Amino acid sequence: MKHGYTNSTVGDGALVVKCYQGPEAAFRLTTESRYLRRLRGRIPVPRVHQVTPTSLTVRFVDGRHGQDLLDEGRAAEVLAECGRMLGRIHRLGIVHGDYGPQNMLFHPSTFETTAVLDWEWAHPGRPVEDLAWCEWIVRSHHPEHVPLLPHFFAAYDGPVPPWEERQAAMVARCRELLDFCTRWEPDGPAEALWRTRLATTASWPEHPAAAAS
Repeated sequence: MKHGYTNSTVGDGALVVKCYQGPEAAFRLTTESRYLRRLRGRIPVPRVHQVTPTSLTVRFVDGRHGQDLLDEGRAAEVLAECGRMLGRIHRLGIVHGDYGPQNMLFHPSTFETTAVLDWEWAHPGRPVEDLAWCEWIVRSHHPEHVPLLPHFFAAYDGPVPPWEERQAAMVARCRELLDFCTRWEPDGPAEALWRTRLATTASWPEHPAAAAS
């Protein structure tokens, strides 16, 4: 399916099957299935249909993908909803681990969240991990919308750490993903990509639009 990166994901309009690949695949599968069941009825997430040793099947959820909406000029609405939903998640005492519009589906007219996807990295942790990573997604993949990040921070129901702490969390996550890629395919293209992303992230200055957050 479009917007799937680490794992193989296919769907037929009724069900979506995710086959886990790479290091700790079984652990990530178990983590995601556990969190989806735990969060059902508390956060909009897909309903688990079937779990096998290598795959997770969930029921299809209708909605527009967050990155598509960003590309269509709805960044203010999407980022504000990302902030509201993240506040709900953090009040449950958990961290998503890969949070941002790239893992969310939205109602096409109200922009309310219809599903938060990809819980394989979820864990108890510090809220800055998710706040920083959503910001990283925008800075890396949608830099034209960086001036709209205050919509995200303003809608979040909680304190927003200063830039230095957010950047440190971004760098730490990039290091983790670099390690993941190195263990999966040493000297491969993904390792080279994340080395570049790590260096770029470490060099970012604070954006003036996000400074007031």
